[in-house]
Amino acid sequence: MGETTVTTLEGQDRAAPRPVAEENAGKAFLRRLRTPRRPRFWFEILLIAVSYWTYSLIRNAVPEQKQEALSNADWLWRMEHHLGIAVEQSVNHAVNSVTWLIIGMNYYYATLHFVVTLGVLVWLYRSHPGRYAAARLALFATTAVALLGYYFFPLAPPRLMNGGDFVDTVVVHHTWGSMASGDLKHMSNQYAAMPSMHIGWSLWCGLTIFALASVPWVRVLGLLYPAATLLVIVSTANHFWLDAVGGMLCLAFGFTVARLWYGALPYALPRWVPGTRGAPLVPLEA
Repeated sequence: MGETTVTTLEGQDRAAPRPVAEENAGKAFLRRLRTPRRPRFWFEILLIAVSYWTYSLIRNAVPEQKQEALSNADWLWRMEHHLGIAVEQSVNHAVNSVTWLIIGMNYYYATLHFVVTLGVLVWLYRSHPGRYAAARLALFATTAVALLGYYFFPLAPPRLMNGGDFVDTVVVHHTWGSMASGDLKHMSNQYAAMPSMHIGWSLWCGLTIFALASVPWVRVLGLLYPAATLLVIVSTANHFWLDAVGGMLCLAFGFTVARLWYGALPYALPRWVPGTRGAPLVPLEA
């Protein structure tokens, strides 16, 4: 009996390392996935292109529920009146009276949303490769969760409200601008105003620039960019103030996802990763 027991225990002892080794291998694999690594240029270009195409496809595939969207806009407008922040119409009319300013805002709305975001991504890729993947994940998660808002809370922008007396500045001034107005309006979902990704993306850009730029005036510009974007989206009657709050909440979700995956906020990670061009022999923090 004693010999049988010893044999059995010895067999268990010999078999034990296998599951432990498999568990360690699994942890090592997960650790490698969560460790910042050198970004690959062509993979990043393809990933960004495919991701934005997918986002646009899903956003525009959400049913344009016009009546519900208009009803939600009326409800939101009443809510803002109740909160005492319903000044969008006054801002829209005041800025629209300054022709050169509102035309500039139309072009700002249509272009900088993409140009600045791509510019910050390129800057991160070149100068902060150790933080690039985490910052990119925060941006992607922000954009992905916004799709839930478009689906579950269709919302008409102020310029499309019934009796809202807002000015559609792109139409009035005949400027090339947002796909939400003019000749390009059929290419975009007209009732996906909540949350505002103009705010989500611009705030991501602004925080990234403020956290990582070394030149003080550039850091100040980083903070001014989302503030200017907020003024633009309201002045052009494309969004309510509360749409901007929705964009901020989406960004908070995006940063939370990046924090949980990488164990730190993007800006707290090491600037360099081994094998990146320009990296010092011993990785140093910025």
